[in-house]
Amino acid sequence: MKLLQEKLSKYTAPQEAKAAGVYPYFRAIESEQEPEVYIKGKKVLMFGSNCYSGLVTDPRIKEAAINAIKKYGTGVAGSPFLNGTLDLHKQLEARLAEYIGKEDVMVYSTGFGVNLGVVSCLTGRNDYILWDEQDHASIIEGRRLSFSKQLKYKHNDMASLEEQLKTCNPDAVKLIVTDGVFSMEGDVANVPEIVRLAKQYNAAVMVDEAHSIGVFGEGGRGTVNHFGLTDDVDLIMGTFSKSFASLGGFIATDKEITNFLRHHSRSYIFTASITPASTAAALKAIDIMIEEPWRQEHLWEITRFALEGFRNMGAEIGNTSTPIIPLYIRDNFKTFAITRDLFDEGIFVNPVVSPAVAPEDTLIRFSLMATHTKEQVSEALEKIQKVFRKHGIIK
Repeated sequence: MKLLQEKLSKYTAPQEAKAAGVYPYFRAIESEQEPEVYIKGKKVLMFGSNCYSGLVTDPRIKEAAINAIKKYGTGVAGSPFLNGTLDLHKQLEARLAEYIGKEDVMVYSTGFGVNLGVVSCLTGRNDYILWDEQDHASIIEGRRLSFSKQLKYKHNDMASLEEQLKTCNPDAVKLIVTDGVFSMEGDVANVPEIVRLAKQYNAAVMVDEAHSIGVFGEGGRGTVNHFGLTDDVDLIMGTFSKSFASLGGFIATDKEITNFLRHHSRSYIFTASITPASTAAALKAIDIMIEEPWRQEHLWEITRFALEGFRNMGAEIGNTSTPIIPLYIRDNFKTFAITRDLFDEGIFVNPVVSPAVAPEDTLIRFSLMATHTKEQVSEALEKIQKVFRKHGIIK
C-alpha cells in the first residue's frame, strides 16, 4: 500500500457508523424534493431541504429550464471570461442587480465559488479580513486563500468585532464578512450594528445571504433589505441552490469591485459558467418570489408554529428565529442514532456533527419550506418528541 493510501486508510469513522447502523449520509432520494420524498420506496417527510421558497419542483421553473436547454443546449463549455458568457447570463445579472438593489452583479457557477473567489482576492497583504467564527465553510476557505491579515470575532458578538477593528491599521483596507442567517444555528446577523461599526472604523461589509433570500426582506431579498441597509452593505452574496431552486451563485456590488473581480477572481475565471437551464430557473424564481408573497408569509407562519412546538416540548433550539431550527443533541453518536430513528418514523432531518460544529454542539438541523403544511409540521413535532424522549433529550 502506498503511503497516501496507508495514511488515509486510518480514517474509519464512516465504516464504524455503518457497522453501528447509524450512518446518515448520501441517502439516495428517488423523487422530487417535495415536502414528501421517497427513499428506497419509503415515503418520508422532508425537513432537510434548503429550498425555503418551496420552488424546486415548480412546473413554471421546470418549463423555463427546458426551454433554455432547447435554445442553448445543456452547457456552455467554457468560463465566463472566455467563451462561456451567454446573453441569458447577462439577463440574469441585470435582473439580480435590480432585484437586490446594487449597481452590478456577477454570476458564479456555485455559491461556494462566490465566497471562495471573492473573499480570497479582494484584500491584499497589508489589509484585514474580519470574520464571524460561525461563518459558512466557503467563507472560511476563501479567507484561508487570502494573503490578508485575518481576525476572527466571536459569534454575532459586536463587542468582539469592535475589539478586533481597534487592532487594525486605520489606513488599511478592512473587510467584515458575515452570514446574514447562519446556516446551522439559524440565528440572524446583527447587520445594523456591523454597518455602524464599519462606518466608525472605515471598513467594508460583505453579507452572505444564502440562507436569507426567500425568507427575509421584501420579495425575499434577504436580511440586508430587511434591515433597510442595501446602500450601506458593500457586497451582497447569494446562492441559487436554495430559494432560487437552481444551482449557482452571485455577488452584488458596485462596478469598481466587479471590474476587479472579473479579472482576478479565480473561481470565476477558471470555472465553466452556470448552465443555461440553471440560469433560466433562477430568472424565473425571482419573478415568482415577487409575484407570490404568500410563500414567504406561509413560511413564517409555519416557522412560528414549529418554534413554539419545539419550545413547548422542551427541546433546546438556541437563538434561532428562522426556518432553520437547530435541535441540540450535544453528542455525536446520539445525533446519528436519533437521525436514524427519526427516519424510521418517516422524518428526514440532517445531522450536524463535528468538525462542522464543536463536539459539544452537535445538533439535528430541522428546516422548513413554504410548501410544508401545518399538518406535516405537527406530525414531525409529534415524532421528534417521541424519539427525543426515547434518547433522554427531553423529559
